[in-house]
Amino acid sequence: MHGNIPEQELLDAYSRAVVACVERTAPSVVSLSVWQARRRRGEGSGLIVTPDGYILTNSHVVSGASSVVATFVDGEQAQGRVVGDDPATDLALVRVEGHQLPHAQVQAGPRPRPGQLAIAIGNPLGFDATVSSGVISALGRSLTGPRGELIDDLIQHTAPLNPGNSGGPLLASDGRVLGINSAMAGHSQAIGFAIPVETAAWVVGELLARGKVQRDLLRCRRANETAAATDQGARRPHATQCSRSHRDQRELGSQTSGPAPSRSDHRAQRSNGDGCRLSPSRAAQGQPGPTSGHGDPAKRREAPTDPRH
Repeated sequence: MHGNIPEQELLDAYSRAVVACVERTAPSVVSLSVWQARRRRGEGSGLIVTPDGYILTNSHVVSGASSVVATFVDGEQAQGRVVGDDPATDLALVRVEGHQLPHAQVQAGPRPRPGQLAIAIGNPLGFDATVSSGVISALGRSLTGPRGELIDDLIQHTAPLNPGNSGGPLLASDGRVLGINSAMAGHSQAIGFAIPVETAAWVVGELLARGKVQRDLLRCRRANETAAATDQGARRPHATQCSRSHRDQRELGSQTSGPAPSRSDHRAQRSNGDGCRLSPSRAAQGQPGPTSGHGDPAKRREAPTDPRH
């Protein structure tokens, strides 16, 4: 018993919340097979954000792709192409032909709170439409992205991620998109990171309108959000205006064993085409680092062998 509520009733309420969320959002989640020079480079996940076929995913999943094959929840496939890429936020847009496609709303909403239920849907290790759940661990984390740029204001959560989850959504219990999963801490237990929906909504708008993001506008928007949060007395650790010089003082660690890094010591790097790999700073050099949810394992479903370029 938990107070006056039977334990079984609590478990049933949790299950109902997760099931309802998945039923609402899963049809808008796709598996992405990435091709380069007629060879399959890897796989990731994506989220349909418009009814006419725009799919949001991670930059490190599709960057440099000559073709992308999207597989929908019903098994149908469609050829796609990258129409916008923003490595600075690790977000990109893929376009497939379609109309009246199931899609999710990517728009700013109430900020998540530590302890809040978090649900991830994606394509880990080739197993499409896989669901995992956990809680929001912390807000405002900062990691170094694929090209050395600092990615700020990330959501840390405990929903298990695996290679292939990158680009899939992180959801609230009511089905709202909280963020886009981007990286996981290797050799750890349930430490994942997602790009917040506020950033994703802005980047989608910029990519749709211009095909690229104007960095001065993004910095201005984030500065305004930080000021507003401060005015409201909100505490935002690792704030978005974190100094770039802090990043410049870091170095990549080797892939050998060593002391565990502190919570602020992680950085992300591009690793052998497999997306982001988080490695420790100089102070913790030698600790194995985390990887993004993107890779090229054996697949349950083979993509077309001659994709359209």
